[in-house]
Amino acid sequence: MILVVGGAGYIGSVLVRELLERGYAVKVFDRLYYGDQGIREVSERIKLELGDIRTMDISVLDGVDAVINLSGLSNDPTAEYNTKANFEMNVQATEFLARLCKKKGIKRFLFASSCSIYDVGIGNDEKDIVMDEESPVNPKAAYSSSKYQAEKILLSLKDENFSPVILRKGTIYGFSPRMRYDLVVNTFLKDVLSKGYLTIHYGGEMWRPLVDVRDAARAYITCLEAEESKVHGQVFNVVYSNFRNSELALRVLEALREVEVKAELKADYRYHGVRSYRVSGKKIERVLDFKPAVSVEEAVKDMVDNITRYRYIDFDNPRYYNIAWMKLLEEADKIIKVTGSVFEIANQPSFHPAVVNLLRKTQGADF
Repeated sequence: MILVVGGAGYIGSVLVRELLERGYAVKVFDRLYYGDQGIREVSERIKLELGDIRTMDISVLDGVDAVINLSGLSNDPTAEYNTKANFEMNVQATEFLARLCKKKGIKRFLFASSCSIYDVGIGNDEKDIVMDEESPVNPKAAYSSSKYQAEKILLSLKDENFSPVILRKGTIYGFSPRMRYDLVVNTFLKDVLSKGYLTIHYGGEMWRPLVDVRDAARAYITCLEAEESKVHGQVFNVVYSNFRNSELALRVLEALREVEVKAELKADYRYHGVRSYRVSGKKIERVLDFKPAVSVEEAVKDMVDNITRYRYIDFDNPRYYNIAWMKLLEEADKIIKVTGSVFEIANQPSFHPAVVNLLRKTQGADF
């Protein structure tokens, strides 16, 4: 049985389906921050356990042969919003889970890292080179630095009984049953479908490595099934290609023209604290004969089909945006701690000054 921690998320929802198609028994451990929409269609074919990775009981690992850890905060805005939670989830909980696996005798441990650890930023032309797994890195941002710290911990734990494998993925694009519109290609598409145009920031000069969500899922399975000697304690970049955002926007527009969706291109040349880096994916191709295959154009057309089919067209819904959704959950949590259950009778007076003050603050002075 394969345990996918964070299996109801954007990548996890796709990975779980890929594993099931290959005949694996799958257990998902997830807190369901974003609900169960991503795995609802396959709920009868998996075992789901609810919980927080920071307090996971070792019994969750009963019957598990390998672990794929996709959990934690998964982008810069959420990591910067709560750096404490980011460190706890992305670093401390990763070590905690790894040590549970070692205690339980689970050898293969796949970890979701990020190519953002290679970020050199705009204005560092002398560092504008294609980076590989041996390139020196010194990430500064909360998200990327937490991923790098977790990598170092995992590699320090490797031995003959514990085999960590680290996948540094490029920026993901493509459709998932737990859809996100806060990733660059997906954002471009969402803007076109909702506003009729897309905008490239900083003139689109920044570089970014990208990979389709289905290719990311297949990369995990490739590492899961590989001979131990090829993956033991190894780091692999998972990248389809590197694109400047300007080229990426043009590719998105061209794909949309093929499905008769017209749009305009707008450019914003102001600085927005953008990231820029290029990454090589040659190692995983050389060592494991794996090469991502889904192009940006193919993914865009597939997203148009699936967004229509699943009716994921309420583009303003905060559920599709990690930081917006986290803020909404936090706001709701604060209110419910005061009011009690939404529909059940509350054990408190009908008028409560603290409730009124909190609602005024969160909903505006006109409340």
